[in-house]
Amino acid sequence: MNIHKGLVLDETVKFHQDTQADRPFVPGTTEIWPAGAVLDERDRTALVEAALEMRIAAGPSSRRFESRFARKLGHRKAHLTNSGSSANLLAMTAFTSHLLEDRRLKRGDEVITVAAGFPTTVNPIIQNGLVPVFVDVELGTYNTTADRVAQAIGPKTRAIMIAHALGNPFEVAEIARLAADHDLFLIEDNCDAVGSTYDGQLTGTFGDMTTVSFYPAHHLTMGEGGCVLTSNLALARIVESLRDWGRDCWCEPGETNKCLKRFKYQMGTLPEGYDHKYIFSHVGYNLKATDIQAALGLTQLDKLDDFCDARRRNWRRLREGLDGVPHLILPEATPRSDPSWFGFALTVDPAAPYTRAALVDFLEDRKIGTRRLFAGNLTRHPAYIGEPHRVVGDLTNSDIVTDQTFWVGVYPALTDEMLDYVVASVKEFVQSRT
Repeated sequence: MNIHKGLVLDETVKFHQDTQADRPFVPGTTEIWPAGAVLDERDRTALVEAALEMRIAAGPSSRRFESRFARKLGHRKAHLTNSGSSANLLAMTAFTSHLLEDRRLKRGDEVITVAAGFPTTVNPIIQNGLVPVFVDVELGTYNTTADRVAQAIGPKTRAIMIAHALGNPFEVAEIARLAADHDLFLIEDNCDAVGSTYDGQLTGTFGDMTTVSFYPAHHLTMGEGGCVLTSNLALARIVESLRDWGRDCWCEPGETNKCLKRFKYQMGTLPEGYDHKYIFSHVGYNLKATDIQAALGLTQLDKLDDFCDARRRNWRRLREGLDGVPHLILPEATPRSDPSWFGFALTVDPAAPYTRAALVDFLEDRKIGTRRLFAGNLTRHPAYIGEPHRVVGDLTNSDIVTDQTFWVGVYPALTDEMLDYVVASVKEFVQSRT
């Protein structure tokens, strides 16, 4: 190692240690965030090292992360993106590719999804000229069911795209069977659920493709970033093309003729021998991540199992502490699942002698951070009013989520003392109003 680089990295470690001194938890003063990144000196050093080497575009760290992450999640291919939202866009857009011939999705085709969730699970459906078909969720698990999805399948249905809610798996094995029986594509939005299992199998491995987010709130972070994973090599090739400007060539930037046929292609109406690096087979994007982000992702990946264990442990502590509190619907794991939880959802019974807003205000005044269950019922938002869609059944529970549900954190930086303070605060509020 260059002596100057070594000195900088040594100083980086010292800087991290100097600035990350433990501070005592002060109830009501110390903020308890609902989510956040957990970063150590290895993470900081990895970022600095990548910056020193000026790895400012996708490069060796990106390829190494893609390979390791694909193996970790049980897939053949992973493609890094600049966000989880971009990953969702790429996954859905891939199914519109002409390379899928008769199976490709066309404008007006329907995609089943849930009404209560995050917009970027639904937006790619609309952005591709497809029609979302909304179904309701269950209170407690905050996921839809295979029965609801089955009822929503119609003559125009071509795909299903659903997120595992707050890390809690939906009935993904049953829904995957429905998809197979009806020749539908299935995308698992696994952004909140890395490390979760259903029937002992990792979520994200049941469908045709899965997506992950590396935003700081999620299980791993790159600051920003995301990933599309699949074991279908044809779909992986389409995703790569769409992510990389729509080009047909698969050479990495800086490579010139890996296929040994760079000047031997004839595609479209281009002249024979046109440079393959500049032949475009899709109307694509540039949604790549950088090597600096990937360098952070690699050090984070080493800690994934510990992060998931901490999330499960913190969720259990809240669940046991709040068991029996009146007028609160507590979260439940979907049967046969082992969630790697993203958050701890609480729903105030509509008949309760107190309101969700009052409870949230009480917690926020005590520096306990809360978040809504994302958008609640998406069909009620101005962005989606007037957009073509179909609703199957009622959306009663999605409306209850909109009005009555919020969540608090379980991420690994939270201590037992913090979690116990959350429990005590909720109990104090409820006891004062019942």
